[in-house]
Amino acid sequence: MTFTTWELIKLCIDVGLLVLIWMVQLVVYPSFCHYSMSGFHRWHVIYMRNITYIVLPLMLGQLVCSGWLLYTSNFALIPIIDFILVSSMWLSTALFYKPLHEKLVVKKFDVLLCKRLDTTNWWRTAIWTVIVLLHFI
Repeated sequence: MTFTTWELIKLCIDVGLLVLIWMVQLVVYPSFCHYSMSGFHRWHVIYMRNITYIVLPLMLGQLVCSGWLLYTSNFALIPIIDFILVSSMWLSTALFYKPLHEKLVVKKFDVLLCKRLDTTNWWRTAIWTVIVLLHFI
């Protein structure tokens, strides 16, 4: 299997996001429920700031690559599916997960919100896994 330069760049970005989301899903989010209120608030503010430095450039790169590959494929099926999935990650992050994190900042700590974040994030974990698998179809 050979990849174009753009496909290889996107594959690297997608794998980076895949590793990141699995670490968040299996390590970071489950740990939220084990903090004290004051410890959680301090950690969560730092986490939100610092994770943005990693996630935002990767997600921007993923969106640009996905859009370019869609355009240059003359809107073939796999690039269409990929672009829809990548766009869904942007929408879910902006409309659901970022506001959920902001609620946790305001409340300082809420076990139910932490559990909601953990359980609902499996959807994003699955979608980012599928995005990587699309490279090999």
